[in-house]
Amino acid sequence: MRERIFTIFKESAEIKIAFVERYAPQIEELSKEIAGRLKDGGTIYLFGNGGSAADAQHIAAELVGRFSKNRPPLKAVALTTDTSILTALGNDFGFETVFERQVDAFVSSKDVVIGITTSGNSKNVLRALKRAKEKSALTVVFTGGDGGKAKEFGDYTFIVPSFETPRIQECHITLGHTLCELIEKILFG
Repeated sequence: MRERIFTIFKESAEIKIAFVERYAPQIEELSKEIAGRLKDGGTIYLFGNGGSAADAQHIAAELVGRFSKNRPPLKAVALTTDTSILTALGNDFGFETVFERQVDAFVSSKDVVIGITTSGNSKNVLRALKRAKEKSALTVVFTGGDGGKAKEFGDYTFIVPSFETPRIQECHITLGHTLCELIEKILFG
């Protein structure tokens, strides 16, 4: 068992190192772009399913609350949290529409939309990203494996080099935390 414990941590660390070596310039660029949009009155909208829904909520909470310093709240909304909207849309229009309809209702061209899907093929995430692009919002994809269909919809696409959902999710939350820290530093010093 102890050997497996070390293997899990080692795999996670190696995947994160490979990821950051590939994407550090894009992470820096994206953090500046998001900070600029927030400064100009934009909002960050995040969504995903299961663990990715939890990541969306976690990242939104860090931005609205605080990440590492007391500062004014930043506008971020997880589209995974309103059970009345989610159940009404799922029931009336189908589960594949639960994020797309919200993007249609809330998102404008000044906003940032972050879709999180470990496979890159979650239909409801794909539809929402497509709709966000049609509305000229900045689209960001957190995914894994080969990127799936989601990679077609990201102005910024981050593909974790793994096909294992837990390792992908571990890297996604590290990416989310990194963006939170950089955005906070850019806006508040």
